[in-house]
Formats: sequence, C-alpha cells, structure tokens
Amino acid sequence: MSSTGDELSEGRPKADVWKLSELTVSPTAALFEGHRRAGVDVSIFVTRTPPERAVELHVHPYAETFLLLEGRGRWTMGDEVVELEPEQMLVVPPETPHGFRNIGDVPLLVVSAHERGTLSQTWLGCEPA
Repeated sequence: MSSTGDELSEGRPKADVWKLSELTVSPTAALFEGHRRAGVDVSIFVTRTPPERAVELHVHPYAETFLLLEGRGRWTMGDEVVELEPEQMLVVPPETPHGFRNIGDVPLLVVSAHERGTLSQTWLGCEPA
C-alpha cells in the first residue's frame, strides 16, 4: 500500500493510493480487495484479456458489475449471451454463472466491481460462449 500527501490539519486521514502493479495477481489481472487493503466492502478487478482469450465461467455469492473500457467482448450470463463495446456496462446477479471472451483484435480492458470486500468465486471449468 502506498500513501501520498500529508496529514490534513482538520484531522482527516491521508489518502491511500495504489498502483495497479502493486495489485497484480496474474499476467492479465489486478485485484483490489477492499477489506484487506482499506477496510471497505467492495473489491475491484482490472483485467486486460488478449484477443481470442476468455475468462472461464464462475459464480459469486454477490453481484458483479462489469465496465468495458476498451475492445469488444462477449459475456455469458446464465443462459444469456451479450456483446459489449467500450463504455457499456453489465450487472451479473449473485450465483449466476458468468464469464467473457475477447472477440476483438485488441486486448479487452475491463473493470469489474464485486459487492464484497473479500473476493469469493467458484470456477465452473467451462468456457463462455
């Protein structure tokens, strides 16, 4: 964890700032787990999925909200399949199998918000559509 700035005179705490490189969990993903890092009840993934690659189907006991920033992707959400373009969002309800695939020619840049401060996911071992 990195901190920047000085203690403010009004007694407010310093701002904690993290670089994605400090949160890397794989070659394509960074994870901010809120409870561990800042005592908050949200976690955030930032993923860069190469063309033709996918994130396998999995479930969470809470909702997950995806924001696609770059690229084109195909999300499987339960029995539904939807394609997203940059600046589109998708909310996946709790316990709904979901995953996504890069269907474009540039890496997908995706930010996903998990409604818990500690990540909980169960991999299903299946590829998305």
